[in-house]
Amino acid sequence: MSAHTIHVSAPGKLFLLGEYAVLEGAPALLTAVDRRAHVHATVIDGPAWRISAPNLGLHDLVLGADGRLPAELAPAVVAHLKVFDAVRAEVQARATAALPPLCLHIDTRDFAADGHKLGLGSSAAVAAALTAALATAAGMTLARAELAAWAIAAHRAAQDGTGSGGDVAVSVYGGVISYVRDTPPTALAWPERLIGRAVVTGQGASTPDLVSCVYAYGERDAPGFTRDIQRLAALADEAAGALDDTPAFLDLAARYFSALKTLDAHAGAGIVSPRHDTLAGLAAAHGGRFKSSGAGGGDVGLLFADRSTLRADLFEMFQAAGADVLDLGFAAPGLIHEPQ
Repeated sequence: MSAHTIHVSAPGKLFLLGEYAVLEGAPALLTAVDRRAHVHATVIDGPAWRISAPNLGLHDLVLGADGRLPAELAPAVVAHLKVFDAVRAEVQARATAALPPLCLHIDTRDFAADGHKLGLGSSAAVAAALTAALATAAGMTLARAELAAWAIAAHRAAQDGTGSGGDVAVSVYGGVISYVRDTPPTALAWPERLIGRAVVTGQGASTPDLVSCVYAYGERDAPGFTRDIQRLAALADEAAGALDDTPAFLDLAARYFSALKTLDAHAGAGIVSPRHDTLAGLAAAHGGRFKSSGAGGGDVGLLFADRSTLRADLFEMFQAAGADVLDLGFAAPGLIHEPQ
């Protein structure tokens, strides 16, 4: 890369507790994980921009002036570029100087295994890293709170207005955070006694589709929706305080998963699958707790255990059941401007 290349990376995420309730103002508990999206932005002679995203099958695609998407792009390509286009529009609207023509390279290889998307928040990590890269190209240095606000707005626009912003916030700030929608997060520490693992449970799910199903339930049955969300919110309020008390946190994770199952039974969204139920039973039988993570569906789940009472065969039993237990690093660093 040339001396004029900007290189920014941002981590993926896991929602630990607070899913769905966070959309209605409750706190969510999230951790950054050590899988990172990398964005390289190199100033070039314009006016056309160029973009490559090998993990999306895009190689040296020529864009219009100011990075706008050409009208003739296939719908599938436009869909792949929704986050880029939303970030570009957001930064161009807010920047104090015009963006120069850029050649962009977006690398999300860390977020897939054997061609399977892991559900670790690649689009949120890209939104965070790309926002920082474009702002830097415009000559701006953003404080983390401002950067997060820009990236959250862009990511939400790319998801048709859905999303709490927690995934983007933890990509910017890193670590373990308690997050309330559209407010700066509170930093927390991961306790030594608590073991957390991501578990690949199936094919990736569409967060906007799942959220839309839940809100369609709210339109059909507003009182039922309110009861289900309030049940989740009351549990989410306990999360930050329970994190340092491992037995209490394991119990809370089980209760939250049960409340998610109730919401899903009423919404018919597919948040919790039969596979999730099987893994939850297996975890409980071997001293752990399992729950879905994030929007749910087929994305990763979470396996929690108490280090002081961990059964040696817990992870092996999950592997034997065909569930891939990922040894991800939790509380990973947030957004980084990498050396050139």
